[in-house]
Amino acid sequence: MSTQHATSAICNGALPVADALPAHVLDEAADWLVRLQSGAATHADRAACERWRAQSPDHARAWARAERLLFTLGGLPPALAMPALDRPAGSSRRAALGKLAMLIGAAPATWAAWAGWQWCEGPEGYNFGADQRTATGERRQVVLADGSRVTLNTGSAIDVRYDSEQRLIQLRAGEILVQSHADPSPRPRPLRVRTAHGTLQALGTRFTVRHFDGRTHAAVLEGAVLVTPVAPSGMPPALLQAGEQASFTPNAVGAVSATHDTQAAWTQGLLLADRMRLADLAAELQRYRGGFVHCDPAVADLRVSGAYPVGTMADTERALVMLVTTYPVQAHKRLRGHWLTFVPR
Repeated sequence: MSTQHATSAICNGALPVADALPAHVLDEAADWLVRLQSGAATHADRAACERWRAQSPDHARAWARAERLLFTLGGLPPALAMPALDRPAGSSRRAALGKLAMLIGAAPATWAAWAGWQWCEGPEGYNFGADQRTATGERRQVVLADGSRVTLNTGSAIDVRYDSEQRLIQLRAGEILVQSHADPSPRPRPLRVRTAHGTLQALGTRFTVRHFDGRTHAAVLEGAVLVTPVAPSGMPPALLQAGEQASFTPNAVGAVSATHDTQAAWTQGLLLADRMRLADLAAELQRYRGGFVHCDPAVADLRVSGAYPVGTMADTERALVMLVTTYPVQAHKRLRGHWLTFVPR
């Protein structure tokens, strides 16, 4: 079974199953697995799990499969552990535990294929069907048919649709840098970037576009960009000039502020911070590391500055070293580094 097929199957609840076990038993096994692998389990927790396992043959079989899964994957899958640990209650935890339960109940032959799986629903989503996409920590430059260049940041996905009327880049998730090129066709077609919140039309330009939940952010480095929200309510499109940036929702374009070339520092594998809240920097690091990066409230508002490398996982480790040696914080790691918490030193 391919990784993509395994991913699609678990997203749709259709992984091939081995010897059938009751769904509620698999759910309980998943919950125990997350609890004992969290790094915060106590002797009482382990004893309670042992009692649960001894309650019935189904419990014992489910736990044996859970341990075998853990051994096969080399640990608890972070893509499922993060939402389960981050949200002790609620729909996100239930969904993560449900997927883990399905995986415990799946045929073992599918587990190795699933080892490289990325979560189906994350902070920005992950799009296996996209024309171009990047994994966590990856960057890629794409040269389009007209010579325009698109650089995808970590965890990003785009579709490209060129026809006789338009040149369209659909940003599904993440962040891109667009360097537009003149249209070589006899009838010049506009170059547009479309997101869930609206459309940006390039006017001989170089600009970044980042997709957030509920909004899109654009920063113009050269030229100009015309921004049209999905439902502008009669308002004219907003024109952003070089050196300007703004966020927009489906209904309106927000306040325009100044920007500069450092907005695209990520294309060089750098995250630039100028008196940034540590909590905000942690959120940015999470995009490049994957997993979960959290700040203890005691240090969340600490202001930090610097040029932090984020090109690879190893680079983000260097960024952590820079932070803990410069500021009064420590970085506590769990789940093989996939769960990271900044705490006071």
